[in-house]
Amino acid sequence: MSGPSSNPLSLQLPLGKLVVLSGPSGVGKTTVAERILCQGLPLRRVITTTTRAPRSGERPGIDYHFFTPEQFEQGIATREFLEWAEVHGNRYGTRLESVRDAMQGGRGVLLVIDVQGARQVKDCLPETFSIFLLPPSEEALIDRIKARKSESPESLARRLESARREIPLAALYDYCVVNEDLDRTVTQLSDRLKRVLGEG
Repeated sequence: MSGPSSNPLSLQLPLGKLVVLSGPSGVGKTTVAERILCQGLPLRRVITTTTRAPRSGERPGIDYHFFTPEQFEQGIATREFLEWAEVHGNRYGTRLESVRDAMQGGRGVLLVIDVQGARQVKDCLPETFSIFLLPPSEEALIDRIKARKSESPESLARRLESARREIPLAALYDYCVVNEDLDRTVTQLSDRLKRVLGEG
């Protein structure tokens, strides 16, 4: 289930480049995003809002904004979200206020979101540059999810089923990278983003 892709441009987002990073659960999106943001690019990450419980070590307002289901529902009703989706029984979304704040000064904005959210953003803002992060293999993806030690067998099965549906959608993205070696992935994406953001 996903939210409506109504156009939010009437809210007058500041001038700035929007970059979307998607990929299946466990592919390493958060780690890659953190490394990209250390490369000196004019790029700022927008923190996702979610109804799921924090994992061990996750910090509210830094890793995610944690909302109750009621708070999230209220945000949908008052059109606070650029995009939102329900994934694995929890809701995730990007608040327009967070995007506007991050774009101040014409900075680029990085959204680390699932394929449902990415489709909504592209529908609203077609100039968004979209990146899909691929695992080197299904076996590698399973190992990475298991390494979290936070998934039950049922949850792991759901995430793998979602990955099998999502990976073919990589063809719809502007740029795809296989995340086999982290350093190489970060270098490849940084080089491409320099061009996208007008830095190189």
